[in-house]
Amino acid sequence: MKKQFHPLRLLAVGMACAALFFTACKKENTGSISQDTGKSATGAHVETVTKAGGMSVCYVEVNSNSLLNTGKYTLTTGGQQLFDIAIIFAANINYNTTTQKAVLYNNPNVSAVLTNKATQIVPLQNKGMKVLLSILGNHQGAGFCNFTSRTAAKAFAQQLSDTVAYYGLDGIDFDDEYADYGNNGTTQPNDSSFVMLVDELRKLMPTKIISFYYYGPAASRLSWGGKKVGDFVNYSWNAIYGSYSVPNVAGLTKAQLGPAAVDIQSTSQSTANSLATQTKNNGYGIYLWYNLTSTDKHVYFSGVSSILYGSNVTYTP
Repeated sequence: MKKQFHPLRLLAVGMACAALFFTACKKENTGSISQDTGKSATGAHVETVTKAGGMSVCYVEVNSNSLLNTGKYTLTTGGQQLFDIAIIFAANINYNTTTQKAVLYNNPNVSAVLTNKATQIVPLQNKGMKVLLSILGNHQGAGFCNFTSRTAAKAFAQQLSDTVAYYGLDGIDFDDEYADYGNNGTTQPNDSSFVMLVDELRKLMPTKIISFYYYGPAASRLSWGGKKVGDFVNYSWNAIYGSYSVPNVAGLTKAQLGPAAVDIQSTSQSTANSLATQTKNNGYGIYLWYNLTSTDKHVYFSGVSSILYGSNVTYTP
């Protein structure tokens, strides 16, 4: 099945790549999944959330929708959050043609979420949810797969780690799309780059989440030099909405993989339910949702939730 492209990903094209990434720095065994959140960014203690049936992960296009929508859905039985991980979609890996280096860039909408973390991110973390920042190519030739040295990969990893620390995020998600490798005189993908990048990022963020949206050149460049991406990332999920496909990431267990992916706005209820049944029956631990808007979708979510978690979903505006 052909991948359904995210409708707003192209909005960041052409934005200045030399902007400072902090201020200008754009996204598819079901045993108990325990999220020990410890303390939120405010320092307040957060109760550990344990939800049998695996995790639900949700991408939000923050160019047009509020990340806070992910916190409005709870299990009717037990009251736990439906979504365990909310992903800010998306920041960009841009290319500075002057320095010939990759730089992290946030468009104004992403920046607004990050700089207003007290009202946009912390409320979700206080509910026990994790908040990740997705990183996406931006047609400038820079991508996760064409770093030509460990020094260059480490420099970009440092930008990611600094951003996670500064904004109190829970981790980074990699989405290897729209890089347009070769633009601006950049090189084509190589076998070492992505492995080096996640290796360096894990060293900088030993306790944070690193996830991989299983798509693009990175999906076929997952091992190099005796190391593999699965040694360093926490999770990977299918990128083809409306389909069931197990990401081939060696080193990850079933609990860390999401073969089911749905577009909330276009995947039918019957398909979403079928994907949930396959996820549960085959023992996988993640179910991926994309494109949550402000529209109340608790009936749609209940179809899946009743299969995964044995509970309907309640919507609280």
